[in-house]
Amino acid sequence: MAAACAEMEPAAAPPSPSPAPAAAPGSGELVCAQGRNLKAVLCQRCGSRVLLPGAATFARRELLLPAMRKKAAAAAGGGGGSGGDVVREHWLVRDMFSFENVGFTRDVGNVKFLVCADCEAGPIGWHCLDDKESFYVALERVAHE
Repeated sequence: MAAACAEMEPAAAPPSPSPAPAAAPGSGELVCAQGRNLKAVLCQRCGSRVLLPGAATFARRELLLPAMRKKAAAAAGGGGGSGGDVVREHWLVRDMFSFENVGFTRDVGNVKFLVCADCEAGPIGWHCLDDKESFYVALERVAHE
């Protein structure tokens, strides 16, 4: 019943220590020369600030996230099923205290999904409980300012 992290991430290569700042088309204006976020990261629904500029590093990693919904529904729905999206571009945060405003779902196997702490929209990201220093925020699930 409990899904392992490897099962949740189809092409899971460990994040490289120095992610390529040259991101995909459209994300170039979001990543500085050092690979960090140039702009603040915001909730798409309510505009709440999730990360300050410079708080995260661009990373490519293929992860499966459930479809966007409220926190209670995301936790109940689990990570499997057909209602998910494979996302490949993320902000990688190494310290959970770097977040300005983020919430976590209950454990789904050994994964917690990241949601907006104000409106509970999500999941906007993913955290495997096996790795205490890796929090992924999907670029396509957040806004930037």
